[in-house]
Amino acid sequence: MPPRRTASDRSRSARARYADALALLRSEKGVSLRALGDAVRADHTHLSHMEHGRSIGGPELARELDQYYGTTHLIILWEAAARDPSRFREQYQTYMTLEAQALGLQQYAPSIMPGLLQTEAYARTLLRAAGPIDEDALTEDVVARIGRQELLSRTDDRPEFRAILDEAVLRRPLADPKEWHEQLAHLRQVAELPNVTLQVVLTSVGLHGLTNTDTTFLYLSDGRTLAYVETGYSGALVEDARNVDRLRRSYDHLRDIALSPRKSCDVITQHMEETPCQPPE
Repeated sequence: MPPRRTASDRSRSARARYADALALLRSEKGVSLRALGDAVRADHTHLSHMEHGRSIGGPELARELDQYYGTTHLIILWEAAARDPSRFREQYQTYMTLEAQALGLQQYAPSIMPGLLQTEAYARTLLRAAGPIDEDALTEDVVARIGRQELLSRTDDRPEFRAILDEAVLRRPLADPKEWHEQLAHLRQVAELPNVTLQVVLTSVGLHGLTNTDTTFLYLSDGRTLAYVETGYSGALVEDARNVDRLRRSYDHLRDIALSPRKSCDVITQHMEETPCQPPE
């Protein structure tokens, strides 16, 4: 039975209560993080992040930890932490930090242009469409998003970046033809960078494992591979090795059925040629 919670306990975030429960159970059992990781088939660094509140992991891991400790309340605490709306902003901030440090990045975009490939006009239109936002905050968010792109062209330690774009991304233009033409031209320009590979997957390939999942893989200097999946309203950092591997297998299949980089650039060029540089009279 979980310990009785005081009023001060209830005032703490669900994530903090989950982290405290994990640390307490491991301390009471007297097991090391590495031994625990071996027992539940999880990375010991990932378990450490969970105990410090930097991650909550996935529900499968919470259930395995419940089974290991002979408890039933960890999955309940995990579900409460997963519903905490503050965690989405925190996870995105964590993602941006990891993105800046990553040795390699791979992304699949099912419907919108990846942030690292957006022009200012595209970013501004997309952020405005997400919901009401004042102009000062909008400008600040656009500057932050465009600033992230510096990592693709910086002098030292440029990450290898592969982006697979669903054809739907190229068929969803901006309202202003000139701005859309500039976005496509920017896409072609970035594709010329030696550390960038772009591929397009045609809609004719049908459904696949990542059809509705915007997914990014981050290859870190400590040897870990993490994934970040998101919608227009939330995002989740995936650290559990099994879940990352499942996403990675779907990504590898998608890369194999996508057009080659050369043919993909030809498709982008075709869309550019079909887009007028000026709006019609």
